Amino acid sequence: MSKKEKRYKIKEIFYSIQGEGYHSGKPAIFIRFSGCNLWSGLEKERNKAICKFCDTDFVGTNGINGGVYTAKELSDKVQSITKANCKFVVMTGGEPLLQLDQELINTLHEKGYFLALETNGTIKALKQIDWITVSPKTGAKFIQTSGDELKIVYPQDKLNPADFEELDFQHFYLQPKAEITPNNNTKSALAYCMKNPKWKLSLQLHKILNIE
Repeated sequence: MSKKEKRYKIKEIFYSIQGEGYHSGKPAIFIRFSGCNLWSGLEKERNKAICKFCDTDFVGTNGINGGVYTAKELSDKVQSITKANCKFVVMTGGEPLLQLDQELINTLHEKGYFLALETNGTIKALKQIDWITVSPKTGAKFIQTSGDELKIVYPQDKLNPADFEELDFQHFYLQPKAEITPNNNTKSALAYCMKNPKWKLSLQLHKILNIE
């Protein structure tokens, strides 16, 4: 009896630009995995979530190109997204590491893709991932203490950026938390970076440009 193939629940797959952090402005194919371990994604449960400020819809598989895929089906879909020769794939969520495994990494690598991961740091990342961005959240366990960039959504209660400065990352970013009243968190994050130049300001370029 043949082994049943693993399937991945994907909210959406789309071609855009990376809007945050070190690769901001770079064309990328995004794979948004469904599900997260810090919030169900349901508004009625936001107040009791660990991460209460998430602004992303990662529930279900009903987004553009969303669905339930095998590793091969997913890599084929990624390849079909754009005719441009884009080999930069951003795996985001939700929390991708709830589903991402070696089989999918290998399948995408076989097609020549450079794989960037966006994770909340609560699950250990596989070493074969090419670029790791970790965004810790107040109240969540934090075990992925190394990577390429650390990106803190700022400000967060009881989360001090200084506590992360000695960790094994190449780049350190503060990203202003989305707010109803514009600019307050941006000014606060900018002021922190100016006083602590190890940190760089990360703005959500895709929101500024009003694109996906």
